[in-house]
Parts: sequence; structure tokens; C-alpha cells
Amino acid sequence: MISKTLYLAGRVLIGGYAKLMLKMDVDWQDELPKGPVLFAANHPSTTDPILIHLISSKPMSVMITSKVFSIPVLGAYMRKMRQISVVPGQGERVLDEAHHALNSGRSVAIFPEGLISPVDGFHAPRSGVARLALKSGVPVVPLGIFLSNKGCKRIPTILEGEPDIVTWYLRGPYAITLGKPLHFSGDANDASLVKRVAETVMEHIRALARESQRRVGETA
Repeated sequence: MISKTLYLAGRVLIGGYAKLMLKMDVDWQDELPKGPVLFAANHPSTTDPILIHLISSKPMSVMITSKVFSIPVLGAYMRKMRQISVVPGQGERVLDEAHHALNSGRSVAIFPEGLISPVDGFHAPRSGVARLALKSGVPVVPLGIFLSNKGCKRIPTILEGEPDIVTWYLRGPYAITLGKPLHFSGDANDASLVKRVAETVMEHIRALARESQRRVGETA
């Protein structure tokens, strides 16, 4: 009960920030399926795992790099909210945790690129989104995010003892287009199938991000 209350309070704060500082523009091409879904998005800024909570009123677990969990207070809050720490070298454990969340009826959000997207495009997808989709059998809802690069603040920082760059999106248009649910089936250990599924999901994400950009009418 406490976790649900904290989650709802956090969502209200996120929504307030978005309303005050951002020109949020969210478009659904279809209704969200009932039950848990796997949201898959591109990743233009460090703020995406925060703002993605605004696409659905249902609580979700977002797969976020473990570096963010090392930030005092914020890391503890995210663990309390059942966000998923993506630790390098622990891929199987991370996927098991995400799979367990989906099985429990909770939606999960993943960034298939595994890194902040380059300013001028996208990284190739990693295998996690496909393996999780095939293993869980839940529908994948791809979504494409577009933001104005002019609104990004790149801040050098130290996370987990290593130099890093945090890309905060402070103000400006933030457009999200959610596509139609995708359904996949097959063996999550079939490497060729996993590769095809991952690229299919990423193709949809790229197209949806371009649609978000067209709707905003800006260049990066």
C-alpha cells in the first residue's frame, strides 16, 4: 500500500513537471491491451525512464541502468518503486526479474538500444527485448520518442566511480507515439529468431519516433 501511494505521488510530481516545463504530446495509434505489456522505446535522454510513466495509469517497472541506482536517495526510491536495475554482466538475472514482473501482472518498459540514442539516429537493438517478449508471451507496445536536442543539458558526472554524461531534458517539446501491439511467439533461445524479433521491434520504434518528430514539426 505504501509503495502504491509513493508511486502515485511520484507520478503526480512527474506530471506536474511535464506540464510546467515540457510540451508533452502523446499519441496512441491503438488502445493499450488489457493486462501487462512490454513497452519498448528509443532513448534520447536520461529523463525517458521518468517520463515514460506518464503513458499509462498502471504502475510499471522500467529497466534502468544500475548507474542511476547508485545515486543516493533516488536509487532507494526506485528500488521501492520496483524499478529494475540493469547491471552489466547480469543479463539473465535482469531478464528473470523483468519476466517475473510481467508474470505478476505488472507492465515493464525496456530501451532496446541499451544506451542513450545518438543525436542523429538510433543504436542497433540488443537481444533483451526479443528474449523477454518471446519468453513472456505478452504483447510488445513499441513507442517512439522525439525531443528537441536544444532542450538537452549534458552534465558530466561520476556514477559508480566512473566518468559519465547525464543527458537531462529540461524544457521543450517531448512527443511520444505509441504503436499498435506486436505479438511474437517462439523459442527465446533461437538466436536467429531473437535477432529478427529485436530488429522488427526496432523498426517500429524508428518509424514511430519519426512520426513523433513530424507531429512536433522540428528537427533534432
